[in-house]
Amino acid sequence: MAISILICDDSALARKQLARVIPSSWGAKIEFAHHGWDAIAKLEADTYDLLLLDLTMPELDGYGTLEQINIRKINTQVVVVSGDIQPKAQLRVSELSAKAFIKKPVDKATLISTLTSIGIHPERQLTYSPQPVMPIQLRRRDVYLEVANVAIGRAADSLARHFDVFVHMPLPNVNLFEMSELQMTLRHLASNEDMSGVCQGFSGEGIAGEALVLLSDSSVNDLLKLMDYPESDDTSLELELLMDVSNILVGAFLKGIGEQAEVRFFQSAPVLLGQHISVDSVVESTKGSFNRIMAFEVSYNIDGTNIKCDMLLMIVDESLPILDNKLAYLLDDE
Repeated sequence: MAISILICDDSALARKQLARVIPSSWGAKIEFAHHGWDAIAKLEADTYDLLLLDLTMPELDGYGTLEQINIRKINTQVVVVSGDIQPKAQLRVSELSAKAFIKKPVDKATLISTLTSIGIHPERQLTYSPQPVMPIQLRRRDVYLEVANVAIGRAADSLARHFDVFVHMPLPNVNLFEMSELQMTLRHLASNEDMSGVCQGFSGEGIAGEALVLLSDSSVNDLLKLMDYPESDDTSLELELLMDVSNILVGAFLKGIGEQAEVRFFQSAPVLLGQHISVDSVVESTKGSFNRIMAFEVSYNIDGTNIKCDMLLMIVDESLPILDNKLAYLLDDE
């Protein structure tokens, strides 16, 4: 019989991409689930040889899905396919009985070698019918969301390795903003307590923008304790930490986007917007920068702490046609 595969991912583009790298010669029966509970319902209603599972999803994430598969004793092999490539994430899914881990984006050779390594050898030669193309109105946003998801994973991995922690992967949020809307977003993103903010410019092949990294005062204090820094009133120590966090997050996020768009980004040195200031002061500092931007909103939380780091990466509207063109291959149907 032909192999039956369930692809579970909240991104329509990710589902489509994964279906496309499954060789048509397998004649695979492929179905989709939009989140963990959707996958559990399908797994209990039917039998699947393989579940290809994302980690960062609404409703029920990949970890919760693996836990439910174990609790309900569902018989299927699970391969995690995720942008969250932290070592502790890979260890955790292995402990939850996932057979293998593949980082996004996936290529055909990696998928085949991974499945071969866990004993899956599809043999039957049948005609494969591709899944329907996504509705055209979803295309641009879905591309940016999935590109952001992969980039978020690269940044979380860099932060996790640097501080030896587990970073909770947020769901990406991507929006086209007027500056007035951006300022409302900053107020919503940040807490009411005072914070420190860093700004970093970037550019590459006609694509330009700025990134804001915000840390609440309590998060800065907790990070200093996490790093075993001595207690001190020395603001230069906090500033060094802020610059490190900004360079790690922004650099890794841009690298993640750049790998997918085949663009090499260059970062300017981080610029301090202020230490121990209100969110209104941060908002004031952003006025006049751009008229309209595409914003990637990310909030990272470190496991076992109250540390929360907000990043807003903004690409100027004039750069978007160039980036659209760079990412157009993701929409190809071949």
